[in-house]
Amino acid sequence: MTQQIIETEISVIAYDDAKVSQIKAPMFDTVYWRDRATSSGQQGGRGAVLFVNHEGHDWAIRHYYRGGRIGKILTDQFFWSGQDDTRSFREWQLLRAIEREGLPAPVPVAARYQRHGFFYTADLIMEKIPDIENLATRYLENRLSSGDWRNVGACIAAFHEKGFCHPDLNASNLQLGSDGRVWLLDWDRGRRLHPGKWQQANLDRLQRSVAKFSAQDGRQPDAAGWQALLDGYAAAQSS
Repeated sequence: MTQQIIETEISVIAYDDAKVSQIKAPMFDTVYWRDRATSSGQQGGRGAVLFVNHEGHDWAIRHYYRGGRIGKILTDQFFWSGQDDTRSFREWQLLRAIEREGLPAPVPVAARYQRHGFFYTADLIMEKIPDIENLATRYLENRLSSGDWRNVGACIAAFHEKGFCHPDLNASNLQLGSDGRVWLLDWDRGRRLHPGKWQQANLDRLQRSVAKFSAQDGRQPDAAGWQALLDGYAAAQSS
Protein backbone atom coordinates (compact mmCIF):
# COMPACT_ATOMS: atom_id res chain seq x y z
CA MET A 1 0.00 0.00 0.00
CA THR A 2 1.95 2.97 -1.31
CA GLN A 3 0.37 6.37 -0.85
CA GLN A 4 0.82 8.91 -3.61
CA ILE A 5 -0.28 12.55 -3.55
CA ILE A 6 -1.46 14.71 -6.45
CA GLU A 7 -1.89 18.44 -5.83
CA THR A 8 -3.65 20.88 -8.13
CA GLU A 9 -4.65 24.49 -7.63
CA ILE A 10 -7.71 23.74 -5.47
CA SER A 11 -7.67 19.99 -4.80
CA VAL A 12 -5.43 17.35 -3.28
CA ILE A 13 -5.77 13.64 -4.03
CA ALA A 14 -4.25 10.75 -2.09
CA TYR A 15 -4.30 7.35 -3.76
CA ASP A 16 -2.86 3.87 -3.53
CA ASP A 17 -0.82 3.20 -6.66
CA ALA A 18 -1.17 -0.55 -6.08
CA LYS A 19 -4.94 -0.24 -6.61
CA VAL A 20 -5.15 2.35 -9.36
CA SER A 21 -2.45 3.24 -11.88
CA GLN A 22 -3.76 6.70 -12.67
CA ILE A 23 -6.25 8.91 -10.88
CA LYS A 24 -7.57 12.32 -11.83
CA ALA A 25 -9.93 14.76 -10.18
CA PRO A 26 -12.94 14.23 -12.51
CA MET A 27 -13.04 10.55 -11.51
CA PHE A 28 -14.51 11.59 -8.15
CA ASP A 29 -17.45 13.35 -9.80
CA THR A 30 -20.81 11.85 -10.77
CA VAL A 31 -20.83 13.58 -14.16
CA TYR A 32 -17.65 11.74 -15.19
CA TRP A 33 -19.41 8.42 -14.75
CA ARG A 34 -22.77 9.49 -16.20
CA ASP A 35 -22.71 6.86 -18.93
CA ARG A 36 -20.43 4.41 -17.15
CA ALA A 37 -21.87 3.97 -13.66
CA THR A 38 -23.12 0.49 -12.86
CA SER A 39 -25.62 1.65 -10.23
CA SER A 40 -26.13 3.92 -7.24
CA GLY A 41 -27.45 3.21 -3.80
CA GLN A 42 -26.60 2.95 -0.14
CA GLN A 43 -23.64 1.04 1.22
CA GLY A 44 -23.14 2.71 4.60
CA GLY A 45 -22.78 6.41 5.31
CA ARG A 46 -24.93 9.43 4.67
CA GLY A 47 -26.24 9.94 1.16
CA ALA A 48 -26.06 7.83 -1.97
CA VAL A 49 -22.98 5.97 -3.10
CA LEU A 50 -22.12 5.70 -6.79
CA PHE A 51 -21.00 2.26 -7.94
CA VAL A 52 -18.73 2.16 -10.99
CA ASN A 53 -16.42 -0.23 -12.79
CA HIS A 54 -12.98 1.04 -13.71
CA GLU A 55 -10.62 -1.20 -15.65
CA GLY A 56 -12.30 -4.30 -14.25
CA HIS A 57 -12.43 -3.03 -10.66
CA ASP A 58 -15.72 -2.30 -8.91
CA TRP A 59 -15.61 0.92 -6.90
CA ALA A 60 -17.92 2.74 -4.52
CA ILE A 61 -17.59 6.54 -4.70
CA ARG A 62 -18.94 8.62 -1.82
CA HIS A 63 -19.32 12.37 -1.57
CA TYR A 64 -19.39 13.65 2.01
CA TYR A 65 -22.52 15.42 3.22
CA ARG A 66 -23.28 17.17 6.46
CA GLY A 67 -26.04 16.13 8.81
CA GLY A 68 -28.17 17.94 11.36
CA ARG A 69 -29.42 21.49 11.12
CA ILE A 70 -26.23 22.89 9.66
CA GLY A 71 -26.52 20.36 6.86
CA LYS A 72 -29.56 22.23 5.58
CA ILE A 73 -27.35 25.27 4.99
CA LEU A 74 -23.93 23.81 4.25
CA THR A 75 -24.99 20.56 2.61
CA ASP A 76 -21.53 19.36 1.67
CA GLN A 77 -19.16 22.10 2.86
CA PHE A 78 -16.94 21.63 5.90
CA PHE A 79 -14.85 24.19 7.76
CA TRP A 80 -11.19 24.08 6.81
CA SER A 81 -8.76 23.27 9.65
CA GLY A 82 -5.93 21.59 7.78
CA GLN A 83 -5.37 18.75 5.34
CA ASP A 84 -5.01 16.01 7.93
CA ASP A 85 -8.32 17.02 9.49
CA THR A 86 -10.38 16.73 6.31
CA ARG A 87 -13.10 14.08 6.49
CA SER A 88 -11.85 12.22 3.43
CA PHE A 89 -8.18 12.09 4.44
CA ARG A 90 -9.01 11.05 8.00
CA GLU A 91 -11.19 8.18 6.82
CA TRP A 92 -8.66 7.27 4.15
CA GLN A 93 -5.89 6.90 6.72
CA LEU A 94 -8.12 4.97 9.14
CA LEU A 95 -9.26 2.54 6.45
CA ARG A 96 -5.64 1.98 5.45
CA ALA A 97 -4.86 1.06 9.05
CA ILE A 98 -7.87 -1.26 9.17
CA GLU A 99 -6.76 -2.89 5.92
CA ARG A 100 -3.28 -3.49 7.34
CA GLU A 101 -4.90 -5.34 10.24
CA GLY A 102 -6.87 -7.51 7.82
CA LEU A 103 -10.26 -6.49 9.23
CA PRO A 104 -13.50 -6.56 7.18
CA ALA A 105 -14.12 -2.97 6.10
CA PRO A 106 -14.09 -1.17 2.73
CA VAL A 107 -10.66 -1.04 1.13
CA PRO A 108 -9.66 2.55 0.27
CA VAL A 109 -8.54 3.41 -3.26
CA ALA A 110 -8.30 7.22 -3.25
CA ALA A 111 -9.40 10.30 -1.33
CA ARG A 112 -9.84 13.90 -2.39
CA TYR A 113 -10.63 17.26 -0.90
CA GLN A 114 -11.25 20.52 -2.70
CA ARG A 115 -10.60 23.68 -0.76
CA HIS A 116 -12.74 26.78 -1.24
CA GLY A 117 -11.41 29.48 1.10
CA PHE A 118 -12.57 28.70 4.63
CA PHE A 119 -14.44 25.57 3.45
CA TYR A 120 -13.75 22.32 1.64
CA THR A 121 -15.66 19.44 0.06
CA ALA A 122 -14.56 15.82 0.21
CA ASP A 123 -14.83 12.51 -1.63
CA LEU A 124 -13.65 8.95 -1.14
CA ILE A 125 -13.25 6.02 -3.52
CA MET A 126 -13.34 2.50 -2.06
CA GLU A 127 -13.44 -1.00 -3.44
CA LYS A 128 -17.05 -2.17 -3.60
CA ILE A 129 -17.92 -5.08 -1.34
CA PRO A 130 -20.01 -7.52 -3.42
CA ASP A 131 -23.19 -9.33 -2.40
CA ILE A 132 -23.85 -7.73 0.97
CA GLU A 133 -26.97 -6.47 2.70
CA ASN A 134 -27.33 -4.68 5.97
CA LEU A 135 -28.21 -6.22 9.30
CA ALA A 136 -31.39 -4.14 9.54
CA THR A 137 -32.83 -5.62 6.34
CA ARG A 138 -32.19 -9.20 7.40
CA TYR A 139 -33.50 -8.47 10.87
CA LEU A 140 -36.78 -7.00 9.63
CA GLU A 141 -37.24 -9.91 7.23
CA ASN A 142 -36.51 -12.50 9.94
CA ARG A 143 -33.51 -13.86 8.06
CA LEU A 144 -30.95 -13.78 10.87
CA SER A 145 -29.82 -17.08 12.35
CA SER A 146 -28.15 -17.39 15.73
CA GLY A 147 -24.94 -18.01 13.79
CA ASP A 148 -25.36 -14.68 12.02
CA TRP A 149 -25.78 -12.91 15.36
CA ARG A 150 -22.66 -14.61 16.72
CA ASN A 151 -20.69 -13.63 13.63
CA VAL A 152 -21.74 -10.01 14.10
CA GLY A 153 -20.53 -10.11 17.70
CA ALA A 154 -17.22 -11.68 16.66
CA CYS A 155 -16.74 -9.02 13.98
CA ILE A 156 -17.25 -6.18 16.46
CA ALA A 157 -14.87 -7.84 18.92
CA ALA A 158 -12.17 -8.08 16.24
CA PHE A 159 -12.33 -4.33 15.63
CA HIS A 160 -12.40 -3.59 19.35
CA GLU A 161 -9.36 -5.79 19.96
CA LYS A 162 -7.35 -3.62 17.54
CA GLY A 163 -8.74 -0.40 19.06
CA PHE A 164 -10.97 0.71 16.17
CA CYS A 165 -13.90 2.72 17.51
CA HIS A 166 -16.78 3.03 15.04
CA PRO A 167 -18.50 6.43 15.33
CA ASP A 168 -22.01 5.15 14.62
CA LEU A 169 -22.34 1.42 15.16
CA ASN A 170 -25.86 0.63 13.98
CA ALA A 171 -27.86 -2.03 12.16
CA SER A 172 -27.37 -0.30 8.80
CA ASN A 173 -23.57 -0.06 8.89
CA LEU A 174 -23.16 -3.73 9.72
CA GLN A 175 -23.39 -5.72 6.50
CA LEU A 176 -23.63 -9.47 5.97
CA GLY A 177 -22.29 -11.25 2.94
CA SER A 178 -23.83 -14.24 1.21
CA ASP A 179 -20.90 -16.27 2.56
CA GLY A 180 -21.78 -15.34 6.16
CA ARG A 181 -18.94 -12.87 6.57
CA VAL A 182 -19.73 -9.63 8.41
CA TRP A 183 -18.46 -6.23 7.27
CA LEU A 184 -18.43 -2.90 9.06
CA LEU A 185 -18.91 0.18 6.86
CA ASP A 186 -18.89 3.97 7.18
CA TRP A 187 -15.77 4.86 9.16
CA ASP A 188 -16.19 8.61 8.72
CA ARG A 189 -15.13 10.18 12.05
CA GLY A 190 -13.90 6.81 13.34
CA ARG A 191 -10.88 6.66 15.65
CA ARG A 192 -8.28 4.28 16.99
CA LEU A 193 -8.26 4.25 20.78
CA HIS A 194 -6.94 2.38 23.79
CA PRO A 195 -9.39 -0.07 25.41
CA GLY A 196 -12.04 1.70 27.47
CA LYS A 197 -15.68 2.49 28.09
CA TRP A 198 -16.17 3.29 24.41
CA GLN A 199 -16.30 -0.44 23.64
CA GLN A 200 -19.41 -0.99 25.76
CA ALA A 201 -20.83 2.29 24.44
CA ASN A 202 -20.43 0.88 20.91
CA LEU A 203 -22.46 -2.20 21.84
CA ASP A 204 -25.09 -0.12 23.61
CA ARG A 205 -25.49 2.05 20.53
CA LEU A 206 -26.03 -1.00 18.34
CA GLN A 207 -28.57 -2.41 20.78
CA ARG A 208 -30.54 0.85 20.65
CA SER A 209 -30.42 0.73 16.86
CA VAL A 210 -31.82 -2.82 16.78
CA ALA A 211 -34.52 -1.84 19.28
CA LYS A 212 -35.45 1.12 17.08
CA PHE A 213 -35.96 -1.11 14.06
CA SER A 214 -38.00 -3.48 16.22
CA ALA A 215 -40.26 -0.63 17.34
CA GLN A 216 -40.76 0.53 13.76
CA ASP A 217 -41.89 -2.99 12.90
CA GLY A 218 -44.16 -3.19 15.96
CA ARG A 219 -42.42 -6.06 17.70
CA GLN A 220 -40.19 -6.81 20.64
CA PRO A 221 -36.41 -6.90 20.14
CA ASP A 222 -34.91 -10.32 19.49
CA ALA A 223 -33.49 -11.06 22.94
CA ALA A 224 -32.14 -14.46 21.93
CA GLY A 225 -30.43 -12.97 18.90
CA TRP A 226 -28.84 -10.21 20.98
CA GLN A 227 -27.58 -12.76 23.49
CA ALA A 228 -26.04 -14.75 20.63
CA LEU A 229 -24.28 -11.56 19.51
CA LEU A 230 -22.88 -11.05 23.01
CA ASP A 231 -21.81 -14.69 23.13
CA GLY A 232 -19.97 -14.29 19.82
CA TYR A 233 -18.34 -11.10 21.09
CA ALA A 234 -17.18 -12.76 24.32
CA ALA A 235 -15.94 -15.90 22.57
CA ALA A 236 -13.88 -13.84 20.10
CA GLN A 237 -12.32 -11.84 22.92
CA SER A 238 -11.29 -14.96 24.84
CA SER A 239 -9.85 -16.82 21.85
